[in-house]
Amino acid sequence: MSAEIRIPTDLLPSDGRFGSGPSKVRTAQLDALQAASKTILGTSHRQNAVKSQVGRLRDGLTNLYQLPDGYEVVLGNGGSTAFWDIATFQLIEESAQFLSFGEFGAKFASGAKAAPHLADPSIVTAEPGDAPDFQPNANFDTYCTPHNETSTGVAIEIKRPSSDGLMVVDATSAAGGLAVNPNQFDVYYFAPQKSFGSDGGLWIAIMSPTAIARVEKINQAKRWTPAFLDLSIAIENSRLNQTYNTPAVATIVMMAAQLDWMNENGGINWCAKRTADSAERLYSWAERNPLTTPFVSDSTKRSKVVGTIDFVDEIDATQITKVLRANGILDVEPYRKLGRNQIRVAMFPAVEPEDVTKLTKSIDFVVSNL
Repeated sequence: MSAEIRIPTDLLPSDGRFGSGPSKVRTAQLDALQAASKTILGTSHRQNAVKSQVGRLRDGLTNLYQLPDGYEVVLGNGGSTAFWDIATFQLIEESAQFLSFGEFGAKFASGAKAAPHLADPSIVTAEPGDAPDFQPNANFDTYCTPHNETSTGVAIEIKRPSSDGLMVVDATSAAGGLAVNPNQFDVYYFAPQKSFGSDGGLWIAIMSPTAIARVEKINQAKRWTPAFLDLSIAIENSRLNQTYNTPAVATIVMMAAQLDWMNENGGINWCAKRTADSAERLYSWAERNPLTTPFVSDSTKRSKVVGTIDFVDEIDATQITKVLRANGILDVEPYRKLGRNQIRVAMFPAVEPEDVTKLTKSIDFVVSNL
């Protein structure tokens, strides 16, 4: 019966994609691919046509974050998951502290714990829906945390816990959507399939001079590292506007187009203001609605790019998401391992804030008809 519910057209969002990654791709990005189809796609990644797109991506990120002198944009293949292994080989010298408050922060921490050449890490945890604070100690040479936990919809302010120690931030769902001060991190790494509306399989890291020096120090110590995970090789190639091995050129073109759009509209401050607008629409609806509650109780920790909303037990969120999907509203199901009666809504910059309002109205209609 629920599959027969038809949401009125005037309530439907103009675009029904609210996935937390892969995320909405703007038409202009596809137009950029079409324009590149005969001169860039399917050509050598070692020639200027493709290298110019890598340079465009690197310049776009430098402008987006107004990077301080000496910071570099480095990229390689494999996505953020690969970068966790890269960090255990090439950034953590001996001992690290991790903040773990969701699925992805926990995976990074577990990878470091398993590394035989590192000391057991300190892992500071919090229950899902909350986030802990660092407990700085002179024994730690690296501090690691997510900026935004995609699985739970928790975001934290990025702030160095200590004047000593490398600050390494997993920004996969935060980059491009949340504001951050580059002086507060040494490595800010992410993949393109969230705010940048591109495909996965690429990692990008904004690195400070201190982080680059750490890589050099570890390499001088002759720590064995597979070439694919060697940051010094990635840095060397990135300075030439290329990757160590063949990249997905279409991914680079789409991300470069997204960066042009972001910078033309005002950079990271504009992006953060836009996601905050969407988040206010979602959370204020959830607080007004007697059937819903924002999962993250502390409003200061609620993500502006990934919102998680709980439903009362009498309402089956699974039924709601099935009806929404049948009506073209996609990927608002909760993170599978969290196991909560909720929806999860991506509010990356490409998502129109008015579409978030339309989403809430569509949900209200569905609930009234279930």
